[in-house]
Amino acid sequence: MMDIYCFDFVNNSCPKNVRSTVSLWAMYIFMVGVIMLTMSGNMLVIVSIAHFKQLHSPTNFLICSMATTDFLVSLIVMPYSMVRSIESCWYFGDLFCKLHTCCDIMLCTTSIFHLCFISVDRYYAVCNPLYYVTKITNPVIVVFLLISWCFPFFLAFGLVFSELSIDGIEEYVTSTDCRGFCALILNKLWGVIGSLIAFFFPGSVMVGVYVHIFSVARKHARQIAKMSNAIKCVSAMKNKIPVKKEKKATKTLSIVMGVFVFFWLPFFILTIADPFINFSAPDDLYNAFLWLGYLNSTCNPIIYGLFYSWFRKSFKMIVTGRIFRPESSTLTLFPANA
Repeated sequence: MMDIYCFDFVNNSCPKNVRSTVSLWAMYIFMVGVIMLTMSGNMLVIVSIAHFKQLHSPTNFLICSMATTDFLVSLIVMPYSMVRSIESCWYFGDLFCKLHTCCDIMLCTTSIFHLCFISVDRYYAVCNPLYYVTKITNPVIVVFLLISWCFPFFLAFGLVFSELSIDGIEEYVTSTDCRGFCALILNKLWGVIGSLIAFFFPGSVMVGVYVHIFSVARKHARQIAKMSNAIKCVSAMKNKIPVKKEKKATKTLSIVMGVFVFFWLPFFILTIADPFINFSAPDDLYNAFLWLGYLNSTCNPIIYGLFYSWFRKSFKMIVTGRIFRPESSTLTLFPANA
């Protein structure tokens, strides 16, 4: 069978994977669907929080920033990654390859950092509700946002343009260099360091925080269970809502942590392992794990937005065009004591 290359009549062109027409259509339909779902879901979250004044809170500003990050992933990262993953070729030039790689690393890491800081916010909301208003203030949220955006920016652009990641593996990089190739190759050191910074450190913080929240929720449940029947009768109405909210919060946190670990863990395990197995991991496996990680940006608006009734109400108003009515931004989406 005759070899097919990314660029005809160009010296040193990368070979192109040959896929069946059915496979090409199936992959494009799936990835375009993921891109559109990610884009529309996160835009709904952004518009909801920006438009409705009742949603203007420190926590929601953090969620809005994360939705902005995930929206940018779908807008400037996923479309080009889609073409590269399906066609196995990069058609957009060497400079844009570096810029795209930087945006990919920065935005995905920024999204993960937001998840980490949201877990800190939830810790104070559930475990220290009396101090929540004084601890999680707008200036604190600004600090969270600065760290979430600036640190991944310097990490991504510094790593790509300094070429520290290929120190010691220059021969391998030279052997794989061809027209149509675009991928960040990490040596053993930066494969480990990058994964620790981008995933394992913030992931460990999330797991630690949520485990503590679970233990506090269970402790509260046991305390309520030990109450006498008389006290239960007197305080039934008072405890009904808090207990329900605790169960809902615990369920939400379980989904958040499970989805986050499920979607991103395979990619970062492969990122660490690949340099130690002489970069023998198949390209299709790498792309599959990468798109699995992208799906986390698709699920974030579903978890943090559609899970709550006031977000569902705001989404309905946006879809039906009711937000264009006068004074729609001041409408009550949920009771003040909810």
